[in-house]
Amino acid sequence: MRVSVGDEGDVFDVIVIGAGPVGENAAARAVRGGLTAAVVEERLAGGECAYYACIPSKALLRPVELAAEVGRMPGLELRGPIDAAAVLARRDQAVSYLDDQGQVRWIENVPATFVRGRGRLAGPLRVEVTTPDGAVRPLRARHAVVIATGSDPAIPGIPGLREARPWSNREATSVQQVPKRLVTLGGGAVGCEMSQALHALGALETTLIVRGDRLLSRTEPFAGEMVARSFQESGIDVRLGRNVERVERPVPDGPVTVYLDDGSQVEADEILVGLGRWPAVRDLGLETIGLEGRGPIEVDASMRATDVPDGWLYAVGDVNGRNLLTHMGKYQARICGDVIAARVNGQPDDLPSLRDTADEQGAPQVIFTDPQVCAVGRTEELASAEGFAVRAVEYDIGAVSGAYLQADGYVGRAKLVADQARGVLLGVTFVGPAVVDLLHSATIAVTAEVPLERLWHAVPSFPTVSEIWLRLLEEYGL
Repeated sequence: MRVSVGDEGDVFDVIVIGAGPVGENAAARAVRGGLTAAVVEERLAGGECAYYACIPSKALLRPVELAAEVGRMPGLELRGPIDAAAVLARRDQAVSYLDDQGQVRWIENVPATFVRGRGRLAGPLRVEVTTPDGAVRPLRARHAVVIATGSDPAIPGIPGLREARPWSNREATSVQQVPKRLVTLGGGAVGCEMSQALHALGALETTLIVRGDRLLSRTEPFAGEMVARSFQESGIDVRLGRNVERVERPVPDGPVTVYLDDGSQVEADEILVGLGRWPAVRDLGLETIGLEGRGPIEVDASMRATDVPDGWLYAVGDVNGRNLLTHMGKYQARICGDVIAARVNGQPDDLPSLRDTADEQGAPQVIFTDPQVCAVGRTEELASAEGFAVRAVEYDIGAVSGAYLQADGYVGRAKLVADQARGVLLGVTFVGPAVVDLLHSATIAVTAEVPLERLWHAVPSFPTVSEIWLRLLEEYGL
C-alpha cells in the first residue's frame, strides 16, 4: 500500500470514519479501485448492525418465528416454552461475544489500515484520531474523507424519561436477563420486533405504546393492522393513539412508571424506546470545514457532500439521512467508493447507478415480526402524493395453494402499486408468515421497472406461495 508518513501524520488516499458495514464497504471499493485507505473506529469494528441491531435482533426473533410456524402446522407440537437461556446464548455467539477481532482482520485483509480511536475532522482532508490511551494521531487524505458514523437512538424530551435510564435497541438486543414486565414506546421496526421477541422470551407483561393510530406507519395500513392483531392475540397490550406525559423511576434499579394522556399508567421493570434515530455527528468536527455540527450531512447521488468546496467529503449510510437501512447504506458505500476511485483515476464517474439510485425508488425493507412485513418502493399513499397515475390491487395470500401447505389457517395479504401510465410497478408489500423470500423478486421488478405485461410471463412454480404474483397480476387485469 502507498502509505506515506510525515510531519502531518500518516497519509492515505481515502480515510473512512466509521467501521460499520457501510464504512467497510466504502473502503473496500476504494481499495479495489487501486487506492489506499484507512478506517477509523472508536467502538467495535462491524458497527451497530453486527452487535446491537440487525444480527442480534434476528437471532432473538428466529426462534419466535419457528415456534409460531410449529403452532400453525397440524401434527406438530411445541413441548414447553422457548428456552430463553439457549436463545440468548446463540445470540451471544452470533455477535461474536462482542469481540471485533474478526472484523478488524477483514478490514486489514481488504487491505486497509485499521485505526482504533475516535476520529474527527480537523480541516479539509484532515482527520485527528484520539486513541484509547488519550494520544492524538493526525491523518491526512490525499483525495477523500468518507463519513460513515451511522446514527444514534433518539430519546425525546419526555419529562423523566432520560432519568429513567431507558433501553434503546442496544440494551434490548444485548439483554442477559429478560424482564418480566416491559413497556415499549414506539410502533416502528425496533419497537415491534423487540416487543415481540422479548415477550416470547419471558416478558409476559409487554405493553406497546404508540402515539399514532397504527403500527409501522410508513407501510401500507393493513401491515400495521395485521401485526397489531397478532400482538394482541399473543398477549401484548397494544395502545394506539396515546401520548406519554411523564416517566418516573424513583429507585435506579426499581420499577418504572409511564403516565399516559388518558389518565392511565403502566408499570414495568424496563422501558424500551424505539422512537427513531439521529445522524451520529456529535463531536465530528464538522464546524472545522464550515458545516453545522448537526446532521444529516446533505449529499448528491454520488454521496458527495453538497456544501463542501472541492468535493472531497462524502457521507454514506444513516449519517446522510437518505435511507436508514444497513443494506441501503452498503449500497451507497459501493457507489461512493467506486466514484472516488473513478475520479482519482481520471475515469468517468457518471456510473449508471447514479442516474436512478435505488435508495430513492426501490429500497426494500423487512420487519421480522410474526407475521413478517416485507415492502419495496412506494406505498399507494406516497405514489398518489407524488402525482403518479396509481392503480393498486390486493390479494389474500392465504387463498394461494402454496400458503395452505405452509400452515393451517395461513393469514397474509399482498398488494401491488402500479403506474398505469407506464405499466410498471411502483411498490409491492407482502405481509404473512415466511414471506421474506418473496421480496427480492419484487425488488427486481420495481427497480428494473419490468413492464407488467412482461412480468406476467414470469411464471411462478406450483404449489408455492410465489403464485401470489400470478393472482395479483390477474387481479390487475392481465
